[in-house]
Amino acid sequence: MQDTVGAFVPDGIFQIEGAAAGPLAGETFAAKDIIDVAGRATSCGNPDWLRTHAPATATASAIQRCLDAGATLVGKTVTEELATGLTGENIHHGTPLNLNAPGHVSGGSSSGSAAAVTAGLVDFALGSDTGGSVRSPASFCGIYGIRPTHDRVATDGVMPLSPSLDVIGWFARDAGLMSTVGSVLLQGFGDAPASGSFLVADDAFERLDGKARTALAEAIDKVAGFLGAPEHLRIAENAPVEGLDAWARIARTVWGRESWGVHGDWITTERPTFGSGVAARFAARAQVTSEDADAAAVEREAISDYLDARLAGGGVVALPASPGLAPRMGQSDAAIDPFRAANEPIGAISGLGRLPQIVLPLAEVDGLPLGLGLAAARGNDELLLDIAVALHAADVAPVVPAPEGADNG
Repeated sequence: MQDTVGAFVPDGIFQIEGAAAGPLAGETFAAKDIIDVAGRATSCGNPDWLRTHAPATATASAIQRCLDAGATLVGKTVTEELATGLTGENIHHGTPLNLNAPGHVSGGSSSGSAAAVTAGLVDFALGSDTGGSVRSPASFCGIYGIRPTHDRVATDGVMPLSPSLDVIGWFARDAGLMSTVGSVLLQGFGDAPASGSFLVADDAFERLDGKARTALAEAIDKVAGFLGAPEHLRIAENAPVEGLDAWARIARTVWGRESWGVHGDWITTERPTFGSGVAARFAARAQVTSEDADAAAVEREAISDYLDARLAGGGVVALPASPGLAPRMGQSDAAIDPFRAANEPIGAISGLGRLPQIVLPLAEVDGLPLGLGLAAARGNDELLLDIAVALHAADVAPVVPAPEGADNG
């Protein structure tokens, strides 16, 4: 395989054959370079991490499950440093190309995985999502992606960032394959419940510009043709903690305290070379106090319980998958920071609720992809995957075609 889009890390192209038979037999996949493969070093996007960590002694369960199901692993993909970022640009490993939006980023921090799927280099790829690192790349690239229910996919052998928010998700160009991968990775995979109420979180969509809102309203109409007329609501109003800005603060506090707890000693001791944006974010996380984190944890549980009740009975809520179209490559931190800030309240909803959220490639603006998010109650991942498959069967197909030469099998 030739890496035509810079999706793989240096020395990251290799092949481990999957089992001879299984639901994923004949498929190829890649894994974000925060997920361990036995005998290989995991760089987590940073040469100083690579230098200070020994090769993995075991393969992460998420990768091993795919291998056991017949898929062949073909390498490790670029991530922003320590899985921190929204654009997918890495000062050490470069910026993977987004073939569905030339000149625009493929999205972070799972940039390489999304770019590899978009380019047809692999059939599916594993990424991670803490605050949107599967959802935004899927939206930017015009492919399917899913953030599963927290703890439904094993995270052993995965570098943690914020353990109470971290999940392993995946990307594909085909809805059926998304579901098949789910049957392999989701612990306790079973039958989906019947869909219930279809909701639209207006307060989240109001964060987007007019063109994006219009395009996603048309995508919502497509989904409504399958799920029924939606009920519009402001999801963070009449909640135990009101307002999406408050939800973003809570997520930022939980994330900050946990990530500094995980990585603070290493950063302080090794003084790694970080890109300026990554360095600034970890510096801010170091300032989160235990008192603030404890208060945020209580608020987070109240929000999670509220979302559980709101989505009971097979409820599905439409959300933005990203704060807008993929930004152009090579912008400064100052130029990107407002976009990153806009992502926080959008990404916080499913993260705080531990909800599954799928990204459907159903919209475009000026020829650039834009994904629609659908979230469901905890444990209802199968419902979202079934909706994606049913929409595809009804010819509600991705609006941005795969690049020429991509294998859509």
